[in-house]
Amino acid sequence: MISSRFPNVVLDCPDPAALGRFYAEIVDGRLNLSDDWAELESSLGQSICFQQVADYNPPQWPNQEVPQQFHLDFFVADLDVAEAAVLQLGATKHQNQPGTSFRVYLDPAGHPFCLCVE
Repeated sequence: MISSRFPNVVLDCPDPAALGRFYAEIVDGRLNLSDDWAELESSLGQSICFQQVADYNPPQWPNQEVPQQFHLDFFVADLDVAEAAVLQLGATKHQNQPGTSFRVYLDPAGHPFCLCVE
């Protein structure tokens, strides 16, 4: 075993505090902020970090000229209820919806993420 801790996921973005607040609302986590960094911690000890990048260029999914690189899946009981919540927080529903058991959104910095049926 190399590490006994689940790895952090780090997202590049133009505004770490704003993006951290967006995801903190989705998972009800604790957000720690510094000048160019934010760390969102779950009650289970997992975290997602956000780092400020000058001249940030968001992914252009599904186009691969600027690939998504990775995305987050959030499992929800009701897609419609969860959709209303993430849209209110500042997400955008992507025009390309390739499935029926999940929906694709963009966070405020342009990263794709999905809401998936549990």
